[in-house]
Amino acid sequence: MANFASSFVLLLALLLHGHLVFAQDCAGIAPGFRAVDTFTLKAETNPLTAQAAVNSDGTVNVFVEIPSGTTAKWELDKSDGALRWEFRKGKPRIVAYLGYPGNYGFIPRTLLPKEKGGDGDPLDVLVIGSAVPRGSTLTARVIGVLRLVDEGEQDDKLIAVRPGEAFAGVQNLRDLDSNFPGITSILETWFTNYDGKGVTVSKGFGDAEEARKILQVAEESFSVYSLRLRL
Repeated sequence: MANFASSFVLLLALLLHGHLVFAQDCAGIAPGFRAVDTFTLKAETNPLTAQAAVNSDGTVNVFVEIPSGTTAKWELDKSDGALRWEFRKGKPRIVAYLGYPGNYGFIPRTLLPKEKGGDGDPLDVLVIGSAVPRGSTLTARVIGVLRLVDEGEQDDKLIAVRPGEAFAGVQNLRDLDSNFPGITSILETWFTNYDGKGVTVSKGFGDAEEARKILQVAEESFSVYSLRLRL
């Protein structure tokens, strides 16, 4: 009931402020989150630190900021754990392209600084599959990485699949291309065009092993970061 109430409050607020985009919140809000205001969702715990990055079976935890198929650009605020609708030029940001081609978010307890090939944020992940509520945490298996450069900065995206979906049996990008032709091309096309032509450049895909190495560096970097901030 509380989850429904939070979703209703957010929807009503968006209507009143004139920022509603059709189907933006059809995926809903995950249990445990509440609408603080029109542009902010908050939980009792900080999603950046609430769970481990990697599970004992090798799967990863992924916190979903942007559900599959939606275009509202939400992002976690590392300082207080709030999930906020990103603003650009004074307006809540809506991606002027097709909706996200998967559930987009990050792996908790990771951080990839610029000097190690990242953008200073938690490690980005796209989990291919059907939409889940914003603020959900998924268990997923990393199958590769899309190497991107965004406005001159490295901005890699790990690619993952989850149990119970059509892609659950996919072990690597070769499997994905073999069993689901065209998906890697779709992902590359989307990420190199969603923010405008020429803004983001692809450097191709890396395999699951390369993705795991990036993840390991991001975990180690977070450990240093958390010691500094006592997270």
